[in-house]
Amino acid sequence: MSEIVGAAELQREYDVVVVGSGGGALTGAALAAAAGLSTLVLERTGLIGGTSAYSGGACWLPGSEVQQRAGLPDSTEGARAYLAAVLDDPATDRVEALLAEAPRLVARLEADPLMAFEWIPFAEYYDAPGRVPMGRSIQPSAIKRAELDPAVTAILRPPVDKDRVGLPGRSTLSGGQSLIGRLAAMLVRDGGTIATGHRVEGFGRNPEGRADTVLVKGPDGRVEVLARRGILVAAGGFEGSEERRKEHGTPGSAAWTMAPAGTNTGEVIDAAAAVGAATDFSGEGWFCPGLQQPDGSGTFTLGFRSGLMVDATGRRYANECLPYDRFGRAMAAAPERVPSWFLFDSAEGGRLPAIAMPEGDPAEHLAAGTWVRADTLDGLAEATGLDAVALAETVERFNGFCATGVDEDFGRGADEYDTFFAGGGSPNKALVPLAAPPFYAARFVLSDLGTKGGLVTDAAARVLDASGAPIPGLYAASNSTASVFGSAYPGPGAPLGAAMAFASLAVQDILG
Repeated sequence: MSEIVGAAELQREYDVVVVGSGGGALTGAALAAAAGLSTLVLERTGLIGGTSAYSGGACWLPGSEVQQRAGLPDSTEGARAYLAAVLDDPATDRVEALLAEAPRLVARLEADPLMAFEWIPFAEYYDAPGRVPMGRSIQPSAIKRAELDPAVTAILRPPVDKDRVGLPGRSTLSGGQSLIGRLAAMLVRDGGTIATGHRVEGFGRNPEGRADTVLVKGPDGRVEVLARRGILVAAGGFEGSEERRKEHGTPGSAAWTMAPAGTNTGEVIDAAAAVGAATDFSGEGWFCPGLQQPDGSGTFTLGFRSGLMVDATGRRYANECLPYDRFGRAMAAAPERVPSWFLFDSAEGGRLPAIAMPEGDPAEHLAAGTWVRADTLDGLAEATGLDAVALAETVERFNGFCATGVDEDFGRGADEYDTFFAGGGSPNKALVPLAAPPFYAARFVLSDLGTKGGLVTDAAARVLDASGAPIPGLYAASNSTASVFGSAYPGPGAPLGAAMAFASLAVQDILG
């Protein structure tokens, strides 16, 4: 399926060509179009938004007027201190560029009548200096689908629970749906063009070394599109390619990623590398525990309210209430942890005591064996293949911690993130005993929200070559780049916030 929105047909020349249609890509495209540049967005699938459309739409963009309106103790200085404590070996120039651009970008976007942000309470992921109680992330306000250009909403990727089963989106757009819908509507209103069903196969440089050509495969064959002012690559990572994951040593599996099916397979990163771009794949990914589905896929899971996670030995190995990336990294640290089994009881009527997107049908899980159920722990051990003695000892020890309120092994419930989703009683609401049979075990794998290695960029989002020099005309943002955060995940919306900020910086450099 392919469609051209905002123009009757694909032209052969534009000022700016943007590859990808997630939050970073559309931020750059919308800003370029608002500045009067003819702008083309190329999306390989039939729908726009990618993983951004699946997300909650949180944006880690500190120091803006949105946080000030909410009365938060947030500031650029506080965010700087927080990142200094959280990041290992940060690229200071890129970090400073992000911090400086974040409030300017939010103000610029909110000046448009199609954009509005609000603060959302969501705890940041590290107890470190500069942390804001209940978080500093913001998100676009919900908006009715009917308030946006119908040509845009017709190609908006539905939420993940709808998209995976082929259902349309909702009438009210919230989170990532709101972000993508608003940005795309801004772009098209200001004369920009979105071409879905158009795959980028390569880039070209002119005799002076400037990247100015995009080779595109569309429904009518291959064409070359000239980018007079700049090319912005913001097409996601390589999470959808098993071959590239293995090549770059990225834990997990393409089958378990949250990226939409058939997307983010890394060809665009390779295409930029083919014209001289430097790459860095050391950041690995934005990880999370993934509830395995009957079809073998994994689904992003967070906010465990009760229950405990064990590995193949029947033992716990981490605080189950850790922020999802940190728990995912604990899963990745030892082979016996993938898959893991999450044990829970019937306190919530046989539903998973967590937020899984999507959870799936418990009956289908039980039929497929991705969940098992038993009246006793011995029965649960037999159904999962876990050692019965080890499992019983683990549950007994965990239940003892629930009674005292202190997790002596992993400190569950000691941090504000641990208790953010918890609903248990005293003495520690993050510790709820496994006590109400029948008991359940759900299989968990290592999922991700995308990879975070790729093109090397500078503080202006210019793509660099192996010598560290910018490639004229070529820019990159989002998961197509080596992340500014390295292997860390500072807080809700860090991937989106950084993608948007560096896309904005790229447009500013293009404009000169």
